Amino acid sequence: MSVRRLPYLLLLTTLIAGCAAPAASPPPPPPSPGAVLPDWRAVVTATDRDRLRRTEAAWGLALEQARRGSPDRLRGLGDLADADARLSDPTPPVGDYRCRLVRLGSQDGAGPALVSGEWSRCRIEATAQGLRFSKLSGTQRPAGLLFPEDERHMVLLGGLALASEPPASRYGRNPARDLAGRVERIAAERWRIVLPWPQAGANLDLIELIPAG
Repeated sequence: MSVRRLPYLLLLTTLIAGCAAPAASPPPPPPSPGAVLPDWRAVVTATDRDRLRRTEAAWGLALEQARRGSPDRLRGLGDLADADARLSDPTPPVGDYRCRLVRLGSQDGAGPALVSGEWSRCRIEATAQGLRFSKLSGTQRPAGLLFPEDERHMVLLGGLALASEPPASRYGRNPARDLAGRVERIAAERWRIVLPWPQAGANLDLIELIPAG
């Protein structure tokens, strides 16, 4: 073989080897902000699954107690306290909200039939895990992810922080603070989170959400 042909053969060998090597796989795309989680049933605990299953029973008992104990105040809540006031398209837009907690009924029968809290600040934000609800002020600060369910409901799974505690931990880490509820739209720009059989006091907690400003 002549010396003059060596550089050409070396170059040809390199090109052939390069073509045979597998191409590197592109990195996976980053998670899409605001993507909703696929199925809350894969995450929910047995206790909270039972709470959600008995939501209608919580409505019935809570409203019965509130009608007996605070009928005028109950009427003043309007659609917020109407179990059937559910509209389609339940997903709340990302943004800041005014919110308040309303507690209906009493699990021991001795507490007040209706308690309405002060207006506070809440937020719906897009995260890599999905839409997240957070109550930003007040002595009770629930927070959690919103899961799709059907045309009139989403499902909230989250936790509760009290007083000056840091934000609520991820769902399932502290069963004593876990929350499970439904998210429903009840007017053009009005939503509620329905929390049946909360772990303290009432038979039904309602969080009202109205866009800030």
